[in-house]
Amino acid sequence: MKKTYFLTLLFVSIFGYAQTFSGSTGLISDNGQANDFTANVTGLTTPLTPGYGLKQVCMRINHTYDSDLVVQLIAPDGTMVNLFSGVGGAGDNFTNTCLNQSATTSINSGSPPFNGTFKPQETIGNFNNGSSGIGQWKLRIYDTYPADAGILINWSVTFGPNVAGPFVFTSSNLPIVTLNTAGQTIVDSPSIIANMGIIYNGVGVVNTLTDVPTEYNGNVAIEYRGNYSQSLPQKPYALELRDVNNLELNLPILGMPLEHDWCLIANYNDKVFMRNTLAYKLATEMGHYATRSQFCEVVVNGSYQGVYVFMETIKRDNNRVDVSRLDPIEISGLDVTGGYILKNDYWDATNSWQLAYHPIDHPNFNVNLVYDYPKPSTIVPEQKTYIQGFINEFETALYSTNYADPAVGYQKYIDLDSFIDYFIVNELARNNDGFKKSSYFHKTKDNLTSTGKLYAGPVWDFDWAWKNINECSIFAATDGSGWAHKINDCNPDVNSPGWYVRLLQDPNFQNRLRCRWDDFRTTILSNTALNAYIDETAIYLNEAQARHFEKWGNLGISTGTPEVDADPATFAGQITKFKNWINSRITWLDNNIPGTSVGCTLGGNQLENPTQFRVFPNPSNQLVNLSSSSIEIKELKVYNQLGAELLHQTNLGLSGQFSTLQWSNGIYFVQIKGGNNTLEIHKLVVMH
Repeated sequence: MKKTYFLTLLFVSIFGYAQTFSGSTGLISDNGQANDFTANVTGLTTPLTPGYGLKQVCMRINHTYDSDLVVQLIAPDGTMVNLFSGVGGAGDNFTNTCLNQSATTSINSGSPPFNGTFKPQETIGNFNNGSSGIGQWKLRIYDTYPADAGILINWSVTFGPNVAGPFVFTSSNLPIVTLNTAGQTIVDSPSIIANMGIIYNGVGVVNTLTDVPTEYNGNVAIEYRGNYSQSLPQKPYALELRDVNNLELNLPILGMPLEHDWCLIANYNDKVFMRNTLAYKLATEMGHYATRSQFCEVVVNGSYQGVYVFMETIKRDNNRVDVSRLDPIEISGLDVTGGYILKNDYWDATNSWQLAYHPIDHPNFNVNLVYDYPKPSTIVPEQKTYIQGFINEFETALYSTNYADPAVGYQKYIDLDSFIDYFIVNELARNNDGFKKSSYFHKTKDNLTSTGKLYAGPVWDFDWAWKNINECSIFAATDGSGWAHKINDCNPDVNSPGWYVRLLQDPNFQNRLRCRWDDFRTTILSNTALNAYIDETAIYLNEAQARHFEKWGNLGISTGTPEVDADPATFAGQITKFKNWINSRITWLDNNIPGTSVGCTLGGNQLENPTQFRVFPNPSNQLVNLSSSSIEIKELKVYNQLGAELLHQTNLGLSGQFSTLQWSNGIYFVQIKGGNNTLEIHKLVVMH
C-alpha cells in the first residue's frame, strides 16, 4: 500500500506540474532578417509527448505595426512552428500574449495588444513528437517591413501535462511532394540544393507518405519566390531540377512537358485554391498558352505545409512560351527580331528601360518594361535597341491619329485576339496585378513575308483576384463593378502602360471584344461551365483542404489580401462566396463590355466555332467520333475540368475515335488542331 502511494506521488511530481523557462530579450531589427532569442531548457525527465510536453508560449513585444511581424518557435531538434504572422494590422504591441493550443480564440481573431491566451496559427502540438525538449529553444522574429522598429521585452516556454499532440499527415488523393534540405535553411536567394520526392501512384489511387517516390526522386535547387507572398506563413518556392552533378535536368513532371524550371505556389492567400488554376484554364481554352499545373500536398523536412499548386514557370520553351530562341550572336537582320518576353513588373536601371510614351490617362506617369527573355544579364545592346525600337513604333502607332487603321495603326504590331483574350481573363477576375506588375508580353520572330507581332500574355498571378479588395475603389466594389485595367487610378506601386485605355477608344476593338465575350459566354464563360469546374475542383480538394486549414488555421479570418467581405469559416462557405462573386462580376461585365456582336465573325484562336470538325455523339456514354470534311486532324487532346490532359493523339487524318468508358460523368474539353492552323475546342458531356 505504501509502495503504491509512493509511485502515485512520484507520477504526480513528474507529470502533474508545469515547468516554465524564460528566454533572452532585445531589439528586433527592422530589416527583414531573422532575430533569434534563446531559452535554455533543462530538467525535463521525459521526451515531449501529449502526456507531458510543450503547453504554452508567452511573450511581450513592443512594436508599432503588429502585422509586420512573423513570430516562430524552434525546438532543439529543429522542429519549427509558426506562432503567428500578419496579425493586428497597424495596431501596436503584444502585451502578455500567450499561445496555447487549448485556447478557444485564435490569434487571427484577436486584436492589439493581444492581451490574453490565443490559439496559434500552427499547432504547437508538433513539438510533442517524442523528441527531447532539453537544449536551446529559439523564438525567431522577422520584421518584414521597414519604418516600425520593436523590442522583445520578455518571453517564455511552459511544459506541462495533457497537452496537444502533433499534427499527423500520412496519405492523400493528391500527389505528395517531399522536400529535405539536410538541415539547410531555405531563403529568398541564393538557392540551396535539397532532395525532392514526388509520390504519385496514378489517378484515383491513394498516395502514402511512406510510398517510394516514383514521379521524381532527386536533387533540386530551391529558394523562396514571389514578393508579398513570401511574407505569409505558407511559403512559395522556386524549383530547378538538378542531376547528380548539380547540372540542370529536364524531365516531365506530373503529366506536364519536360523542363527543369518549376514552382510550388502556396495557397495561404487563396482559400478556394483555384484562383490561379481557373484563370489558366480559361486562357488555355481560349487557345493560348497558360501555365500547366497540378494540385499537391507538400512536406518540408518532415513538417506538413498544406495544399500547393505544382506549376510551370513562365519562360521561353517550345512547350511554354513558344518564341524563337535568341542567342547573343543574333544581332542583325531577321535574327535580332525575336523572340522576346517582356514584363511590366518591379524594375530597376539594370533590368529595364523607360518607355518613350506615358499612359494616355496619366501623362505624368513613367513606365518601364523589364527584359524577361533574354534575361537582363544576357541580352546584348543590339537586342535591347531592337526591342525598344519595336515597342516605340507600336506606341507611336497606338497614339497616332491613324491608330485604328488596320494597315498603319496599332494592329500592324500586336496580335489582336491575344490582347482581347488577356483583357477578358484579367477583367473577369478583376485582377489588380494583371495590368501592372504580373503583366507579360512576348514578341515572335519576323519572317521573310511578315513582321512578328507582340502578344499579350501569358496570364499570370491571380491570388489577389476574384475578390473584393479593401485597397482601392476599383477593387473594393461588392457589386462586381470596376475596370481593373484602370489600375493607374489607384497610384500603384508599379505603373501600367495603360495601352488598353487607348485600345478601347477604337470601335473595331470594342466590337471584336464584345464578339469574343458573347461567344465565350455561351461556352467556357457560361455560369454552368464555371460552376462545374469550381464544384469538381472543390470535391477533388475536399479531403486535403481540411488538413490545410488545420495546419494554417486561417479559415474565417481575413488573412493575406485585405478583403472587404467577411471571411467564411468553412471551405463550403468559401466556395459559395467565390461562385457568388463570379456571378456578380459576370453580370456587370455583360452590361458594361463595350461594342456590339451583331453580325460579328470570329477567326484564329477561339472556343467552339464548330464549322470544320464534328465531335459526336455529344453527350456520349462510350465512343466519341471525330470527323472533318476537308481538313486533316493533326492533333487531338482531351482535358478534364481540372485541366489535366487525359488523351493525346496525332495525325488522325479526316476522322478518329476515342472511348470515354474510363472517365467519370462530367464535362470535358476536346481540343482539335488541323491544317492551316485551325484550332477548335469542343465541350463534351460524358454520361454513362
